[in-house]
Amino acid sequence: MSGKERSPRHRPWSVYRANTFDLSAEMMGLALSGNSQDPDEPVLEFSVACSELVTPAVDRKPTSFVAVSCTTPPQAFWTKHAQTEIIEGTSNPIFLSSIAFFQDSLISQQTQVKLSVYDVKDRSQGTMYMLGSAMFSVKELLQDKHHRLHLTLRSAENERVGNITVIAWQIEEKRDQRAPVARLQRGDTVNGRMVLPVDESLTESMGIKSKSSSLCKDPLLKAVFGGVMSRTYRFPTTDGNHLRVLEQMAESVLSLHIPRQFVKLLLEEDAVRVCELEELGELSPCWENLRRQIITQYQTIILTYQETISPSFKSSTLKAERKLEFIPTNLHIQRMRVQGESGYDRTYDVVTIGAPAAHHQGFKGCGLRKLLHKLEEARKHSAGSGSKGMAYQAQDVVKAKELIGQINTLKTQVCYYTERLSRAAKDRSANALERTLAILSEKTRQLVTVCDSKLLSSAILALAAARPEFTQGTPSPSSSSLSPSSRSPSRSPSRHPTSPSRAATSPSRHATPAEANEASKSKRTSLQADVHEEEWEKVWLNVDKSLECVIQRVDRLLQRDKIQSDSSSEDVFLLADEEQKNTKKGTHTHTHTHTHPNRRMCAVWFVIESESRINSSPQVEKSSPGEWSDALYPLLTTLTDCASLMSDKAKKAMVFLLMQDSAPTIAMSLTLQYRRDVVFCQTLTALICGFTLKLRNCLCDSGFLRQLHTIGLLVQYEGLLSTYGEELAMLEDMSVGVMDLRNVTFKVTQATSGFGPDMLPVITGNRNGFNVRVPMPGAMFDTLPREIQNGMLLRVQPVLFNVGINEQQTLAEKFGDTSLQEVINMESLTRLSSYYDQFKEVLPEDCLPRSRSTTSLPEMLKLLSQNVNAKKSKNVEILWQAAEICRRLNGVRLTSCKSAKDRTAMSLTLEHEGCRRENTMKNVGCRKYAFNSLQLKAFPKQYRPPEGTYGKVET
Repeated sequence: MSGKERSPRHRPWSVYRANTFDLSAEMMGLALSGNSQDPDEPVLEFSVACSELVTPAVDRKPTSFVAVSCTTPPQAFWTKHAQTEIIEGTSNPIFLSSIAFFQDSLISQQTQVKLSVYDVKDRSQGTMYMLGSAMFSVKELLQDKHHRLHLTLRSAENERVGNITVIAWQIEEKRDQRAPVARLQRGDTVNGRMVLPVDESLTESMGIKSKSSSLCKDPLLKAVFGGVMSRTYRFPTTDGNHLRVLEQMAESVLSLHIPRQFVKLLLEEDAVRVCELEELGELSPCWENLRRQIITQYQTIILTYQETISPSFKSSTLKAERKLEFIPTNLHIQRMRVQGESGYDRTYDVVTIGAPAAHHQGFKGCGLRKLLHKLEEARKHSAGSGSKGMAYQAQDVVKAKELIGQINTLKTQVCYYTERLSRAAKDRSANALERTLAILSEKTRQLVTVCDSKLLSSAILALAAARPEFTQGTPSPSSSSLSPSSRSPSRSPSRHPTSPSRAATSPSRHATPAEANEASKSKRTSLQADVHEEEWEKVWLNVDKSLECVIQRVDRLLQRDKIQSDSSSEDVFLLADEEQKNTKKGTHTHTHTHTHPNRRMCAVWFVIESESRINSSPQVEKSSPGEWSDALYPLLTTLTDCASLMSDKAKKAMVFLLMQDSAPTIAMSLTLQYRRDVVFCQTLTALICGFTLKLRNCLCDSGFLRQLHTIGLLVQYEGLLSTYGEELAMLEDMSVGVMDLRNVTFKVTQATSGFGPDMLPVITGNRNGFNVRVPMPGAMFDTLPREIQNGMLLRVQPVLFNVGINEQQTLAEKFGDTSLQEVINMESLTRLSSYYDQFKEVLPEDCLPRSRSTTSLPEMLKLLSQNVNAKKSKNVEILWQAAEICRRLNGVRLTSCKSAKDRTAMSLTLEHEGCRRENTMKNVGCRKYAFNSLQLKAFPKQYRPPEGTYGKVET
């Protein structure tokens, strides 16, 4: 049969998802008996071997491969399905690549398979011709007693050019049920190829407790990954058995899902920042102009965020597209599953991603590391030059951001538990009243403690000085008189008043009128600052005292209720009379030692007077115990109002402090923050993919799960970037993005349903810290340790090891600078060693996976340290050793070069066999790596591709 061959059109999975059909009933009836529960098991898998191949040139042995095409009636054309590897210089090639048909292949017993054998004359030029072909039907192969066919290869002129043998791999239920023909004696071969049965491990249950989870069928992984490409291999082993290797490459919906969530969170965070600035209230003209400038900068950067994120797979050719900045470049999952007859079944996953960097913004000789340093220098310069705004210490800025978060949280909690206390009083539940009051007291006192801050008091004075009503002559925004160190509660003029007599006898009595005027203005400013300071003390001390009043009222209500239930009405009257006397004497059943006595005396205690009036009210004394809600309502309202007043005042002061601090460098700071967000989003997306895979694969590994919730997850990024030109700046970006992952935590939750979107990760938080919730189906969630089920936050320990391997790295080593790479590797070695030290302190060795290596982990760390410190050109042993240590420490591995297409493929194929040329096809429309012969001479030998797999293509 002849027909026009047609290759399937390759499109990214994000454009469409191919439908998966169930295998026809007739095909199921013909399929080899075996474990249909294994979702990775193909419907049909066979290997091919050729013999006695003949070429026109008698003195030349062929360099051959087999292309497999198929057609199923009524289809009238051939569709290319797969091809084997190329084997050089032999007339009897035995191909390790097997040909697999999975359930979505739509084959039936009528399917015709054509095997075309090609002779490659020049691999570099890709010139080849077809030696011959042979055809068979699926039905013929399956109905053969031994599931094997011997076919004659014929050329286009119908001349015999050799033979080809097709061997179907038989899947049987149990080892002791194998037919005698399924396994030949050791040494029995077909054209040098041993015929061996599929191993016993394939018959295991492929449910939750399986050793491997399927990218195609597992409900969790199927929701996250798709567009799976598969390759299968069969490797004979020296003991007469074999290994079955399944390699897969998949895209992830998280490439778009995570950036969309992330950008939304950033927009909300920046919108809140603008709102906080707007709510500062009226400011004097100079401060108002500064505020408008900062808000304008924020609004501009918000528009930039809004214009990003377009739904598309981001190929390497699109890495500089502005609308795709937050999407990781060419993100894929590379999986290799290895199975052996003895039950060996291991899965090795690697996440591949183009270098997380701000490709659209460009590099211009520097990346995030240098830009952060420049920003710090600019801040120091602005502090010394007296520019607009105020330069605070870095720790003050961090503290201010923490205070805002703490105040927001505690204010919400105080309001919530105040409402709970009111509800308990209405229900007359004594137990609930006591429990809720204890929590309310704790949260309120925490709020008071947070607001009793030297930095906060200073910021409140600075904000007061920026109001229009403040005395003219107030220091300008560039003045240092309002800095935290110049004024604090403990050193304010109210604590050390200057007497008129001292002023009169000072040397300033002969001062000029101008000097006297300045002194007068300074004195007025100081007096106004004292007033504002005392007002602030009253605000936060009123919160403290209003809480005491609530505690006293609840205690009296509970005591009265208890006595009324146990004693006579006369005893109740005596108790009430005694309580009234104690109140008049100023005796309190609860005292709060948090505040200072001298501050208590200087405050105006309107809440105390209110409480005294309530306590002495005849209506309250005569009220029944059931009217708790009426008795508590005014006090709870007072507490809520005081807490809200204090919180709002403190928050505005901290917002003003941050405005002062950011003003001199706001444009540079926001631009740099945007770049950092872009880079971080790419690294975060890749991390979430790796975490989801690892958690699913190790769902029944109690050692890994214990390690996960005890010391966190180790994440190793492998970089192949050079330290020359633009890639040096890319490496700077990437290193900062990877280290920012330390602010990420994971939380595993139970999915609300089995619907795919309900099992996608959800991000919460802000730039101070992000949390990723990973939903899991109920059956999987139930297998997790109690600690993880209860919502324990799971930490991340990221490390990055980079070794440049291309020709640009040669230039960097000879004429440039490799210090950045050395620093990054040293930093990561320190963190990796620290992680292992933590492991040894709290976990047993049996938490780690078993290894056949005779080199222990401490010895491997020592070898890695020696290589990191060695001055050796392109020392790729650093990458190999770091990868092995990560794997043995249950870590997640990620590999990256500029586009995750060429050098990344060279790194992966050290361990894996295929799929990466399909990756180049998806990215640039060509199954060749973007190398030339001259470039490859600079590569370490282990990273050089075979002839014919590279050429001049777009990157």
